[in-house]
Amino acid sequence: MDILEQNDSQLQPNAAENVEATVLPSGEPEKVSDKDVDDNNPDEEAIDKMKDLTKEELIEKAREIVASAENPDSESRGEIEAVKHNFYRIINQEKEDAKSKFIAEGGRESDFDPVVDTLELAFKDILTEYKKKRQAEFEREETEKQNNLDKKKNLILALGQLIENTDDFGKKVPAFQKLQQEWKSIGMVPATDVAKIRETYQGLVETFYDGLKINNEMRDYDFKKNLEAKTKLCESAEALDAETDVVNAFKKLQLLHEEWGELGPVAKDLRETIWNRFKAASTVINKKHAEFFNKLRAAETDNLAKKTEICEKIEAIDFSKLASFKEWQDQSKVIIDLQGEWRKVGFAPKKFNTTIYERFRAACDKFFNAKGEYFKSVKANFADNLAKKVALCEQAEALKDNTDWKETTEKLVELQKEWKTIGSVSKKQSDLVWKRFISACDAFFDAKSKQFKERKSEEQVNLDKKKELIEKIQTLDTATDTKAAADTLRALIKEWNAVGHVPFKEKDALYKSYKAAIDEKFDVLNMKESSSPRNSSRSVSDSKSDGSKLARLKASIATYENNIGFLASSKSSSALKDVIEKKIAEMRKEIAQIENNRSASSEATDEKNTK
Repeated sequence: MDILEQNDSQLQPNAAENVEATVLPSGEPEKVSDKDVDDNNPDEEAIDKMKDLTKEELIEKAREIVASAENPDSESRGEIEAVKHNFYRIINQEKEDAKSKFIAEGGRESDFDPVVDTLELAFKDILTEYKKKRQAEFEREETEKQNNLDKKKNLILALGQLIENTDDFGKKVPAFQKLQQEWKSIGMVPATDVAKIRETYQGLVETFYDGLKINNEMRDYDFKKNLEAKTKLCESAEALDAETDVVNAFKKLQLLHEEWGELGPVAKDLRETIWNRFKAASTVINKKHAEFFNKLRAAETDNLAKKTEICEKIEAIDFSKLASFKEWQDQSKVIIDLQGEWRKVGFAPKKFNTTIYERFRAACDKFFNAKGEYFKSVKANFADNLAKKVALCEQAEALKDNTDWKETTEKLVELQKEWKTIGSVSKKQSDLVWKRFISACDAFFDAKSKQFKERKSEEQVNLDKKKELIEKIQTLDTATDTKAAADTLRALIKEWNAVGHVPFKEKDALYKSYKAAIDEKFDVLNMKESSSPRNSSRSVSDSKSDGSKLARLKASIATYENNIGFLASSKSSSALKDVIEKKIAEMRKEIAQIENNRSASSEATDEKNTK
C-alpha cells in the first residue's frame, strides 16, 4: 500500500509529536508559500521613499530592479509594485489635469482624447520584461517544487520499506540517518502538499523511533539534539517580538515553523513544555500581525468615510446659485482643494476603492462640465454685448465734435443710459471698449465745459462793470446841477443796458441794487412821469429791462441745460435734474409772457400813430 495513503490510525502512538511540528498557534494547519505575498499591495515604505521621484527617475529605478532581479523574489516584487504605484499616480494625475483643463476651456468630456505618453510606453515595456522574468521564475519554482515533492515521496517510500525491513537495528540506523539528511536537503514542495507530506514523514519518523524500539542511548542523543534545535527556534521566535516590521516578523515566524516541522521529537516529558514555549512566542507575533491588519482595516474604513464626505461636499454644490465668473472660479478653487484632500487620504477597503473613486471622479466631472457649459453661454452673451457696445462707441464718436450743445448732450445722455442696460463683455475687451466710449463722451463734454467756462469768465467781467455802474449811480451828485445829473443818470442807464450777461446766481441781487439806486435818484431829481427825465429814463429802462431780462432768461436756460449734461454721469443726479428742468420750464413761460406783452405794446403804439 502507498505510504501516502495511510490513515491517521497508523500514526497514533506519537500523535502529540506529529501535531507539534505541523500546527500553528492558532490551531490551523500551517500553509506557507510565495502566494502569501500580494503583488497588488506594494510595500508602503517603498512607496513613500519613491513618492518624490519623477517619471524618468521611476523608469530608471524600474530598469535597475529588473536588471538585478535574475530570480524575482518578494522583495523585488514589492519594489516594482511601489515604482508602478508612483508612476501611474503621476500619469493618472497628468491625464486628469489635462482633462479638467480641456473641459474648463470649453471642451466636452466625450471629446477628450489624452495624449499618449511615450514614457508610459517605455515603462510598460519594462514591466513586460519583468513579468516575463517573473513568469519564468515562477514556472522554474513550480517545476522544482514538483520535483522536490517527487523526491520526498520516494524518500517516504524508502523510509516505509526501511521500517518494514526485519534487519537488525545496527544496519537500519545509518540508512535512516541518511534518509533524514536527504529529506532536509530537499527544498520546498507545492503549498497544497506541504501539510500532508510533512505529516506522513513525521509519522514514519515517530514510528521508526518508537515502534522499532531503538536503544536508549541513540534515542536520548537524538532527543537532546532536537531539544537544542527547538530551544534555538524558541529563542528566535521570542526575539521576533522586538521586530518593528510586524509583517516581516510574521514571515520569519513561518520559516521558523517550517524548521520546527523538519525536526524530530524530544523526550516525552519535555515535548509539551518546549512546544508551549514555541507556541507562546508564536502567539505574540500572530497577535501583533492580527492587530496590525485590524488597524489597517480600521484606517481603510476611516479613509472610506473621509472620501465619502468629500464626495458629498462636491455633490451638494448647487450649480443654479453660481451666476458669475467669480462665483464659478471661487467654487473651482474649493473643488481643487477637495481634490488635494482626496490625494492625502490613504486607501479605502479594496472592495470599495474603485467604487468610491468613480463616485468622486463623476462628481468632479459633473462640476467641471457644468462650468464649461456656463462659460460657453457667457462667452456667447459677451460677443453679443460687445457688438452692441461697439455700435454705441461709433455713435458717440460721431457726436463728439458737434457744437449743438443742447441736442448733442441729450443724445449722449441717452447713449449713456443705453450703455448701462447692456450686459458685461469679456474682461479682455471690457476696459478697451469702455475707454473708447467714455473718451468720445469726455471729448464732447470737455469741449462744452471749455465753451461755458469762457462764457462764465465774460459774465464775471460784466458783473464787475455793473457793480461799478451801481456805485457811480449811488454816488451821483444831484444837488449842484439837476439837469446835468439827469443826463449823467441816463448815460449810466444806457451804459448798464449795453453790458452783457452776468452770472445767473448774481443777477437778481445785482438788479435789485441797480433798481434801488436809480429809483432813489429819480425821486431826488423829481422827474415827471410823462416828460421828465425820470419818465424818459424809466421808459428807456423798462424797454431795455425787458430785453435784458429776456437775454438773461435765455442765458440761464442755456446754463441749466449745460449743467444737466454734466449731471448725466452722476448716480445721484435724478432729483437735482428734476429741479433744474422745472426751473427751465418756468423761465420759458416767463419768456413767453414778456414777448406777448411787448407784442401787445407794439400793436398799441402802431394804432396810436395811425390815428
